[in-house]
Amino acid sequence: MSTLVTTIETKVATTKQRWLYSLANLGNTIPYQLASFFLFFYTDVKRLPVALASSVMFFYSIWDAVNNPIMGYISDRTKSRWGRRIPYMLFGTVPFAFSFALVWFAPFDGVEQTTALLIYMIVITFVWEGLGTVVSTAYYSLLPEMFRSYSERTKVAVSMNIVQVIGLFIGLAGAPILADMIGWPMTGVIFAVVVIIVYYIGLRGMFEHRSSVEAKSVSFLEALKATYINRSFVTVVLSQTFRFVGTDALAAGILFYVTYSLNLGESFGSVILGVGFIVAALTLGLWRKFVAERFEARTTLIIANAVMAVSVIPLGFAQNQTSAIMAAAGLGLGLSGLILMGDVIVADVIDEDEVKTGQRREGMYFGMSKFIMTLSGSIVALWFGWIASAYGYDSALETQPETVATGFRVFMTVPVIVSSILAILALLFYPLYGERLQAVKDALAAKHGGETIE
Repeated sequence: MSTLVTTIETKVATTKQRWLYSLANLGNTIPYQLASFFLFFYTDVKRLPVALASSVMFFYSIWDAVNNPIMGYISDRTKSRWGRRIPYMLFGTVPFAFSFALVWFAPFDGVEQTTALLIYMIVITFVWEGLGTVVSTAYYSLLPEMFRSYSERTKVAVSMNIVQVIGLFIGLAGAPILADMIGWPMTGVIFAVVVIIVYYIGLRGMFEHRSSVEAKSVSFLEALKATYINRSFVTVVLSQTFRFVGTDALAAGILFYVTYSLNLGESFGSVILGVGFIVAALTLGLWRKFVAERFEARTTLIIANAVMAVSVIPLGFAQNQTSAIMAAAGLGLGLSGLILMGDVIVADVIDEDEVKTGQRREGMYFGMSKFIMTLSGSIVALWFGWIASAYGYDSALETQPETVATGFRVFMTVPVIVSSILAILALLFYPLYGERLQAVKDALAAKHGGETIE
């Protein structure tokens, strides 16, 4: 594949631009957190039969996985006067937010108008998620281009994830409270307006490097093949998938854990999650300063996974609120390192691919990452079914056997420890570090007119 790359302009993002870019992440985080309540809204509020609503969400997940690499490929091949990524956010944000608001305006009753409600749910959720992929893929694909050096990328990772934690609180904690006050439809409208505002403010700080990249166009299947044979990508996405198995298991098991293992109310699950998120946000800067600045992305992620594996152990022995909160703080420390480096290490893979092919294929790589990482949910479901059944959990029982308390302690620890170890093993096979990583940085520096890539 012959390539010719000649850069005619390079830019370094300012602090203001970094925070404007990060602010837009609120527009990704809030809607997707509210999506956690889709099933509740359509079953408990609109009274659609659970089996039908669950089936829609199952196929919704498949649609979510499949459309990511497709959109990534399209955005990689886009040419416009606004660039490759920005036009999708510029013109896609309003339809994305509008369709999200419509999710909560279902006009049918699930008992009397079951078919109509089912069709409405299918159409609007699939349209919303498709538009969400258009906007979010463009957003995340812009990160490696706006922020060229390792230092810049770790800085923006800190600000992005601080904003993301705020979005988690607003979406997971604020939405139910607001819905109780004004109803789900108006809650959807308010958050849709927030999405539009933060995205258009954030766009004021976004830019794409003006460069001429002459490269042979490849088909979608060729692009898929080139992505899957990239050892750096395969090992990274495996480690990230295992990482999400661990964090998804914690999210899936938290209400069972506080109810059956700690004998506390379900609301205490929000306390544990809240403590974990707060600690994660507060320690992002510490991870960057004392770990990421001293080591490469690979080593930083290995350390973060090791911290995660150790930090869940106290959950297996916590007996009261205090010990559970302390354990949650430890989890937040490990989670902080994981979320800091996730996008950064993928950006290194994209840089290596540019050196090899002359193309910037951020969209394809981020799209394929999300496609593969959706497997984490299936793995967690298998873990849950196996452990819950082994320890006697039966949803049909009014009172669960005593063994269930132990079972959910196991579920909150063993899958996380195992997945963290597997993530570390995958990273040990990741080749892009040391001299090889430095060679990629030197090659990019030469391509970008002598720009230093640190």
